[in-house]
Amino acid sequence: HTQLFSLCYFVLLHRVPLIKGKSARESLEEQGLWDEYRGKFPFNPTRFDDQSLSVSSEQMTNDADLAYFGVISIGTPPQSFTVIFDTGSSNLWIPSIYCSSAACANHNKFNPGLSSTFKNAGKSLSIQYGTGSMTGFEGFDTVVVGGIPVKNQIFGLSQSEAPFMAHMKADGILGLAYPRLAASQATPVFDNMMTQHLVNKDMFSVYLTRNSEVGSMVTFGGVDPNHYYGQIAWIPLSSQMYWQITVDSVTVNGQIVACNGGCQAIVDTGTSNIVGPQADISSMARAVGAYSANGDNVVNCNSINNMPAMVFHIHGQAFTLPASTYVRQSTYYGCRTGLQSSNSDLWILGDIFIRQYYSIFSRAQNMVGLALAR
Repeated sequence: HTQLFSLCYFVLLHRVPLIKGKSARESLEEQGLWDEYRGKFPFNPTRFDDQSLSVSSEQMTNDADLAYFGVISIGTPPQSFTVIFDTGSSNLWIPSIYCSSAACANHNKFNPGLSSTFKNAGKSLSIQYGTGSMTGFEGFDTVVVGGIPVKNQIFGLSQSEAPFMAHMKADGILGLAYPRLAASQATPVFDNMMTQHLVNKDMFSVYLTRNSEVGSMVTFGGVDPNHYYGQIAWIPLSSQMYWQITVDSVTVNGQIVACNGGCQAIVDTGTSNIVGPQADISSMARAVGAYSANGDNVVNCNSINNMPAMVFHIHGQAFTLPASTYVRQSTYYGCRTGLQSSNSDLWILGDIFIRQYYSIFSRAQNMVGLALAR
């Protein structure tokens, strides 16, 4: 009986495989253009201005290290796009044939005239980035994600895109945060999946591979037991806009080095690194033996095996990141930690954290589940 049950449950999970491709930074380093690019588009990890937490125009980040994307299709007949599945934003948008920016020239563009199910929403859309913006208009159409057809999904069609987006591999973004965060009050894709009863459970989970190009996965409607070990730690959200939780402290070698007395953090697949307030990030970098160079926290590649782990204490549990998980190696720039500072008090636990801990996003319970990734 149990075998039959697990088989039935398995069929109800909808999987979207993610490709781990080259990040913009890796491509730019190969072409010898990284320093110029970094000067032109300084990284702005801030997904939020604290003044505008009501968020009319959503902040998104120009993260050059993002590497995971999956394929969705829009329209009848379907037009395919690669998107970043982003738990740190809530809108779906893709380039359109009405966009003449450089960033649209090298990406797939949606042609609404070729879709029999497209409807214009008659609303414009603007999404602010760290170094520019995406502007366009909104439409409704059928969006297929992991084999699930979501009817009448509102999405953005870009008419202009910021220059740095020409270097991004993905065509667009599919936001998986709460509706409150969405620009133009657009209903997020997962909200429509829930309302249209397209998922078995109101949750989705994210598995990110460490090195392999294939194997990463977003699973809609439940949890994939093949992707984690042991127990799932369920952590209640402290706010329902981002997937926001309370971190109690960060320790290295048993000493508190950051987030003393607690801090707020978001679990964010759309940010590659660990981002936090400057003083805290500097303190963590010092504690693991990194030094600052060219805007990176740099370490000696030969000392990775001797570097201490960072431990995030969350909801009474310890989540450990060994040095092998938080150090990035570049062919051209040696080794650096995936620690970045921002001018916000809100921490971001990005892909470095999610690679180590399979992350489950439950709208049914308003909780994040974390379990050691396989």
